Amino acid sequence: MALTVRVTEPRPFTRTVYLAGKLNNDTVRLLDDDLNRIASSNATVVVFDLAGLEYVSSVGLRSIFGLQKVLKARGGKAVLANPQPQVKKVFEIVNAADLTAVFSSVEELDRYLDAMQRKVVEGE
Repeated sequence: MALTVRVTEPRPFTRTVYLAGKLNNDTVRLLDDDLNRIASSNATVVVFDLAGLEYVSSVGLRSIFGLQKVLKARGGKAVLANPQPQVKKVFEIVNAADLTAVFSSVEELDRYLDAMQRKVVEGE
């Protein structure tokens, strides 16, 4: 199965990257093209919606964490949402993902982001 990548801008400075299929040596270029555009943008938060991602290899991890490094340098963050069990296991095995940043759904992520923003606005 090939990889499908779709990028949206649900709010200013935020991009959501929807991945479906297999992320490996044969398909990573598709993702990298979009991630390079995001890295060149003003985005500070990138959500990787992994609901449709069936497989990820180390080259795919390298791409995701490469963007995470770029975002971190400008005070941003990359988060994962909706990972299938096998994909989540890969992140757990490499111990590379901040598992507090893995959400069961985009809705859960939005609630979390809204709560964090509310805390900042309310000065907590």
